[in-house]
This record gives sequence, C-alpha cells and structure tokens, in this order.
Amino acid sequence: MRITRYAFAALIVALGSAAEAAAQQPVAPARGAAQGAAARTAARKYREAHEADIAREFADLLAIPNVASDSVNIRRNTAAVIELLRRRGVSARALEGDGGPPAVYGELRAAGAARTVVFYAHYDGQPVDPTQWTGAPFTPVFRDGSLATGAKVIPAPAPGQRVNGESRIYARSASDDKAAIIAMLSALDALRSANITPSVNLKFFFEGEEEAGSSHLRRMLETHADLLRADAWVFCDGPVHQSGRQQVVFGARGVMGLELTTYGPARALHSGHYGNWAPNPAVLMATLIASMRDDDGRITIAHFADDVRPISAAERAALGALPLTDTTLRKALEMGATEANNAPLAERIMLPALNVRGIKVGGVRELAANAIPTEASASIDFRLVPDQKPERVRELVEAHLRSRGYFIVRDTPDSATRMAHPKIVRVEWEGGYAATRASMDIPFSRALLAAASAGATNPPLAVPMLGGSLPTSTFEQVLGVPLVVLPIANYDNNQHAANENIRMQNLWDGIELFAAVMARVGHEWKESTVP
Repeated sequence: MRITRYAFAALIVALGSAAEAAAQQPVAPARGAAQGAAARTAARKYREAHEADIAREFADLLAIPNVASDSVNIRRNTAAVIELLRRRGVSARALEGDGGPPAVYGELRAAGAARTVVFYAHYDGQPVDPTQWTGAPFTPVFRDGSLATGAKVIPAPAPGQRVNGESRIYARSASDDKAAIIAMLSALDALRSANITPSVNLKFFFEGEEEAGSSHLRRMLETHADLLRADAWVFCDGPVHQSGRQQVVFGARGVMGLELTTYGPARALHSGHYGNWAPNPAVLMATLIASMRDDDGRITIAHFADDVRPISAAERAALGALPLTDTTLRKALEMGATEANNAPLAERIMLPALNVRGIKVGGVRELAANAIPTEASASIDFRLVPDQKPERVRELVEAHLRSRGYFIVRDTPDSATRMAHPKIVRVEWEGGYAATRASMDIPFSRALLAAASAGATNPPLAVPMLGGSLPTSTFEQVLGVPLVVLPIANYDNNQHAANENIRMQNLWDGIELFAAVMARVGHEWKESTVP
C-alpha cells in the first residue's frame, strides 16, 4: 500500500478525538513517566550527536543483498548482524536450523532484572526486480523526501552532520525490516551513553527467512527452545498507523497462499467457430473466484468464518479510539469508495480476507487474439484471523471447489483425467501460518503499552490487530509466551515493492521508542489477577 502524501498525518491527528484517545490509553505513574522521559531524552541526545554514524551503519547493512534464496549473501548478512551486536557488548552467534538461512541470536543480561524479553526482527528481504526500481535495490540512496513527490538525491551525511527527519533512505529492506535492527542497537548505545540499565534481560532473535515463508522456523525454535526461553517477545516489524502515530499492536493476521488453474480445450480454439461451445478457462476462473467472495469482501465459502474469535470489549474500545484515516486514505489512493459501504479499515482488519494476487490467461491489447485459451491461472492469498487454522481453511476451500463441480488435481492433468471430468482445477497450496492476538488485559500487554507511552509527547496507539502477517503463531505454539508488535516504519514505505524506503524521522522515533521500552517495561510489569 502506498500513501504519497505524508503531510496528511498531521491533519488526521488534528481531526481525531484527542479526548477519546486519551481516555483509552493507560496513564503511566509520574515516576514511570519521568524515567521514560529520561530514556527518551538520552536516546534523542545520543541520536542527534551520531546521526551520520547511524545512517552510515544502516546504509552498510542495506548494501548487502538479502534475498533468502541467495545463501552466500544471506550469510554475509548473518555475519554483519552478529558483528553489530558484538560491538554493543551483546553475546551473539548464528543459530542453525534444519536447513534454510540461519537466525542471529544475541543476549544481554541486565543487573537486577527479574524478567527476560526477546526482541524480534528479520534481516532477509523480498525478492527484487531491478527494472522496477529508480535506483539499484541494494545501493542505498538518500533523498530529501518521498520519491513519489519528486524528492531529489542528496549526499550521504558526512561525519558529525545532522540528518533531516523528512529525508529517506531507499533500498530493499530499508523499512522491512533492517531499520528495526538498527533502531534497537542504537537504543542500546543511547542507554549505555546515559548509564541507564535495561529493566529486563534482553535477547535478540533476527530471522533470515521471514520473507520466504519461515518454512524452517518451527524446527529452529524447537531445537533452540531452551536458549530462547523468555517471559515475552516483542516483534519489531511493520508500519506505524496511517495517521503517522506509533502503535503497539497486539496481534497479526495469518496468511496462506493458493495457486489455482482451470482448464479449457487442449489447444487454443477460434472463438467464432467454437465460442459458446468449448468451455473457456478464463470464464471458469472468474466465476470460481466470484463464488468465493462477494463485492464487500466477505468470504462466502461455507463455514469459513465459524472459527473467527469474537472481538473483546477492550479491543472494541481500542478500535473506537483510533484516529479516523479512511477518508484521507481513499483520497490519497484515488478510490471513490471502499468495501462494505466504507466500513472502517481497522474493523476490516479484524476479519479474514481473500485477495486475488493475479490472474494469467490469454492476451490483451496488442496481444489479444480471438481465441479460447487452454488454461487460466489465479494466485490468491488468504489473510486469517484468530482462531482459524490453516489446515481447516484448506479443507473448507477444497470442499467449496468440489461443491462447484470441480475435480481437484495436484499436478497437470493427463488426457485420461481431462476426458473423465468436465471441470478440473489444479490446486497448489503454499506454506502459511495462523493469526495471533494477545489479550490487551494481560500484565505484559499493559506493561508494554505503559512503557511505550512513558515520557512520550504523543503516546502510541493501542491497536488490536496488524493487517499484515507475521509468523507469530509459530512462536506462540512452540514457546508458549505472549507476543506483541512494535512497528516503526512509515506507512508509505513501499514494503514488498520497488523503491522501498524508510523516513528518517521514523527511524529516529523508533530509537526513542525502543530505548523507553527497554528501560521501563520491567518496572511496569506488575503481577495481576486479570486472566
């Protein structure tokens, strides 16, 4: 998703109900606020004195290609991240799993700390198509603003030089997710510079396969479960709220990918001679997709929503306190309306979704031919919510396909199969994972929100669910601890697309956020009888 006018953020915040938002946010005790402010001040002073150094260290990390399938460069990233941790006095090493890229593990114990929190990010990135980029994806470029508004290339900051917060770095993984790694490590530097001890023992887990589906993650977590034992995890991935406000997010949707192929004649046929006689696979595919979702985005597969977890009272209150951004987003994206009669985006994220990633069949414009094609392919992703299970979703989808008269195959059908069945669909499932949503009422959730808010001029929003997907369910299932998300990237960061970027003020604000959380979360973590 791209939002090209960052200035809308200030307008949206001004239009929001400050009183209502304030009423929904916990108020940190005065002492906690003062200590949070001290940590944030330390982070700000350190950053202002070292902006060029931070930017250069960040650019050096971005310059290492990081597609998970590129094993040589992935291990260069592994080594680089380990070195970054060790420079901060963090004990660090690579964790090998049962194949796939290694993860980077780090540990820093804090004197007097009674609890341990693991901070998660990933160092791998999405594949790139260099022809779609304005510059080279792995050659970081500094610009004086957003490329979408005509920003110009500027030199990398010289030693001691300040960096304008509205400037941006363009490179693959600038926002998703190497910025989080640099922000965490800079927060450690800032706390050390002010002699502030973290309030919890810190562990770091930087994954190298998240953008490739985390297919080896479960085995890795099982192998290293003792090493990764902790009281909670903080996932540092994703964008801030569309209003520009930071957010503490208590869940993430799950995801499943699906490739479908429908079949027509064994060879392309003249549409005049055979139209309305030979089945057209494009029409079959279009009809099949339309049978699975309606115009409002509701998935119409029987029993698909039976397992969806109801929204709690605390979550509903949090949704009601969020700034209203939908009208501005529609204007920025040039959409006259959105689904479900302009229902709020925050509410829609709490529901499962079926997205058509692409359809391939025949040709258009100069490649169009008056012919009936032989096959049509569609690529689909499902976004899941708690308590939907991927295996149950597969069962329901395939039952729906059969109910529409289709015979399911897993490979290209042979002649005998084609002759035996009037309607055939090839079904290829990708790996996926379930959604998670931590209760907003448990002690850790309250502590993290209080720590993130401590000393903040504009406290983060409490958000029940992230629209994107993270492999949080795997961690929850294997390690059995609560997980909450602390994203820092600008919402118009072009993640997963060409010209990915990070707005430098988001990086600077992220350093302050992580410093406050590290300094305060252990002190805010009170025992509670609330389940």
